[in-house]
Amino acid sequence: MAETNVEWLTPKEMATRCGISPETLRYYEQEGLLNVVARNAGNQRRYDADDVAWVEVLRCLRVTALPIRELKRFAELVRQGNDGLAGRIDLLKAHRREVLAQRRALDGALKMIAHKIDVYAQQLDSVPPVDTHGMNTTPTLRGQGVRRAL
Repeated sequence: MAETNVEWLTPKEMATRCGISPETLRYYEQEGLLNVVARNAGNQRRYDADDVAWVEVLRCLRVTALPIRELKRFAELVRQGNDGLAGRIDLLKAHRREVLAQRRALDGALKMIAHKIDVYAQQLDSVPPVDTHGMNTTPTLRGQGVRRAL
């Protein structure tokens, strides 16, 4: 493919397109998670559609809490081409199990939160209204209300 047909992105454009910060993009490069980044005649980094797709994979795996050491292992397996396919499958299957376990735990926590919201809302509905008769109740440091006329 001729270079003129490629849409090149600056680091800032790349970060924006991928939904990450430029610092995260730089970190991925420093950690060896990206292949050698192309450079223009002025030695400025530039990225193409393949780089965007790869960073989206990395971002997905990070969002699902894959540790950096495993992300590095995954990147190495990708670089191995077909020789790394079985390793990639194993890594992703293990990670999927972890993500599903986390999701089950979060679903349980969300049920508890919803339950507590319902309980507290019912309690709030049953609290009788307070008639201050023109008085303002302002809390003090000791939690005692100070009443004064409005």
